[in-house]
Amino acid sequence: MSHTFLSLNGSYHASQLALKHNVASVIPSRNAESRLHRSLEGKLAIVTGASRGIGAAISRTLASKSASIVINYVSDRSKDQAEGLANEFESGYQVKCLAVQADVSKPEGVKTLIEATKAAFSTESGLRIDMLINNAGVARNDHIRDVKVDDFDWMYRINVLGPLLVVQAVEPYLPSDRSGRIVNLSSISSTEGFHGQTVYGGTKAALDSMTRTWARELSERCTVNSINPGPVLTDMWTSMPPSHRNGLKDWMSHTPLAAARKGIDHEELVEQAVDAGGRPAYTSEIAGIVGMLCSEESVWCTGQVICANGGMRMAI
Repeated sequence: MSHTFLSLNGSYHASQLALKHNVASVIPSRNAESRLHRSLEGKLAIVTGASRGIGAAISRTLASKSASIVINYVSDRSKDQAEGLANEFESGYQVKCLAVQADVSKPEGVKTLIEATKAAFSTESGLRIDMLINNAGVARNDHIRDVKVDDFDWMYRINVLGPLLVVQAVEPYLPSDRSGRIVNLSSISSTEGFHGQTVYGGTKAALDSMTRTWARELSERCTVNSINPGPVLTDMWTSMPPSHRNGLKDWMSHTPLAAARKGIDHEELVEQAVDAGGRPAYTSEIAGIVGMLCSEESVWCTGQVICANGGMRMAI
């Protein structure tokens, strides 16, 4: 039996447990905000697949650093959530935010995204897009014999063609002084060969390869990096079939930062970690790595796949 769910980028609505922890851990204090969290003031970020899960957490992290945000989403059912986030960030962080419905796996959808961004954020000197976070992604777990051509096309269109189309559209508006940032949401599945991820793992390996090429081709405009999350506390994790979760248990138990901590991690997660082998990442932990890569201090880092999996994969 095959199971369809969003990838480890987790675009499904987070559970209440995940939401409570993630929001609490990422919203800065008033004093901290004034000292540390205006580092992206005056900059504009586009985050795809941003109405929920990791995408929403990334948008929140960048907004907390005073960046203006374009929150991209696809389906009608995500409209209220995306617009709610935009309103939340505008009132909470005093930044300009725009929610844009567009299917970025299609040229016409990308055109809609860019036109809406131009209309809302252009100045007398034109439009400047400082950051692009390619977060939108999907996954389907199928063993070799069960892979269908339609599923192959679906995953490659969204996970591979989509980021390419958006980068092509954004490129004319990137800074010309190397200060731009592109971060691609890849996955540990690109390298680890998990059962059932013939196609999904391949899409993420393709994204990593494009990351390296873009880092060279766009070197005078921006840095380009990808990150490789493992399991993340989203609805994908909470609804994961037992067979798949059991297959991850050994991996989780050998992941240094996945060890659940009593009195620090939520009690329910600590209990679940006994059977799961460890806890998944909080979306805020993934978003923090993206925030780091978007900072001025990351200027000498490009073309890399950055660890975002708590040590599940260690490499140099």
